[in-house]
Amino acid sequence: MSRFAGCYLATALLAVPAAAQIGNPAGLDADTRMAKPGVPALHQTNNQDRLFARLAAAGGMAEVELGKLAAGKTETEAVKEFANRMVTDHGTANDRLKQLAEASKMPLPEKLDAEHAAIRKRLQSLNGKAFDLAYIKAQIVDHQKASHLLQWEISSGEDAELQRYAAEILPRVLLHLEMARNIHDELAGVVTQ
Repeated sequence: MSRFAGCYLATALLAVPAAAQIGNPAGLDADTRMAKPGVPALHQTNNQDRLFARLAAAGGMAEVELGKLAAGKTETEAVKEFANRMVTDHGTANDRLKQLAEASKMPLPEKLDAEHAAIRKRLQSLNGKAFDLAYIKAQIVDHQKASHLLQWEISSGEDAELQRYAAEILPRVLLHLEMARNIHDELAGVVTQ
């Protein structure tokens, strides 16, 4: 089984229990509005939803920023195509997350966090193959983190719209991860069997 098929199988297996676990009243604030006793109203979030939204927004913003940097700096066609796809796919996902956050009155970060600002600064100092490898390695790490974050929201969130968003985005993030690994192997000269 290829890594690609394995990712999709894992996603499918995760989706089944996730569909049965929409909503998680654990972590609700004391002032949460209720539709009826014990049932939070629409767009009520728990602590997990709010943390997920902030981390997902920070990661998505970084994907777009670093993608723009890479698309303008790389001379490798595969890296350029990947970078442009990150700008498009994560830009679309970021817009959707922003709409959901506004509906639930959750503030989102508006600038790169310290970790991604440091990555951008380091990437700006590199050129050629060193740049390509550093960018793709950072993408592998970020997409691994994103896939874990999305799975956590699917199983721990309260806001059904955020959980559905996470379930919709997860297969795309796993595909990006597979693409980044393949580009890394090609850049590094890794022979796969």
